[in-house]
Amino acid sequence: MKYCRFQQHDEAYYGLVEAIAGNDAIVRVLLSAPEEAEGDLDSLRTRKIEPIPLDNAELLAPVRPSKIICVGRNYREHAAELGNEVPQAPLLFFKPPSALLAPGRTILRPPVSERTDYEGELGVVIGRRCSRLGDGEDVHPYILGYTCVNDFTARDLQSKDGQWTRAKGFDTFCPVGPVVADGMDPWSGVQVETRVNGEIRQSGNTRDFIFPLDVVLRYISQVMTLEPGDLVATGTPKGVGAVNAGDVVEVSVEGIGVLRSPVANAS
Repeated sequence: MKYCRFQQHDEAYYGLVEAIAGNDAIVRVLLSAPEEAEGDLDSLRTRKIEPIPLDNAELLAPVRPSKIICVGRNYREHAAELGNEVPQAPLLFFKPPSALLAPGRTILRPPVSERTDYEGELGVVIGRRCSRLGDGEDVHPYILGYTCVNDFTARDLQSKDGQWTRAKGFDTFCPVGPVVADGMDPWSGVQVETRVNGEIRQSGNTRDFIFPLDVVLRYISQVMTLEPGDLVATGTPKGVGAVNAGDVVEVSVEGIGVLRSPVANAS
């Protein structure tokens, strides 16, 4: 099942996405928010609409999280490319919900930063409230679905500040979408790629996580309660690099689609 969030006639809706003649389209409106389904998307009531091609829809970010938790350096080769040690435990940081950006909208580079980098990632959307998950406890019931995330970063500020709040937290620094999809298996392997101006810059697979998704979610749940709708960004493969105004970043995740974001300088 795939769903998106879109705007029509100044109203925001969640929409069920299905393929029609090989192209994704919004075919039904969800009558309640997916995060209210207790992880069971099939239980949601829907209303049929005239199909809207996904490419023609005014898409919004498909998530409304209370918090965005990110995992740093979760690919061994990415840690090495930045000259960092491999973490001994999941390395967590936050992005504020105000950083969320809808698919197709423009990432704005702040004047205070001279280097901004893309970081394509698999995002996990939480479906049920969870806290203090036990060792070996199955995390699947707590996962609503998966999406594409660009953990956009002011790299020079990250190095300057030591901690990462400012470098990761600017408005527009968390593009998400275009849809949320279930039925994927990051443990077996999901391909994550990033293109800049059509050229592949990152190509990794979630089977190469240092900390598998179940370890990550149990670890986070020992620190904080995860609420339905919360977003977990699982780490970026090697190949991160700088982008400038005029560039276009595309993050693709197998089974989800392509998250496209042009880049411009903030005025």
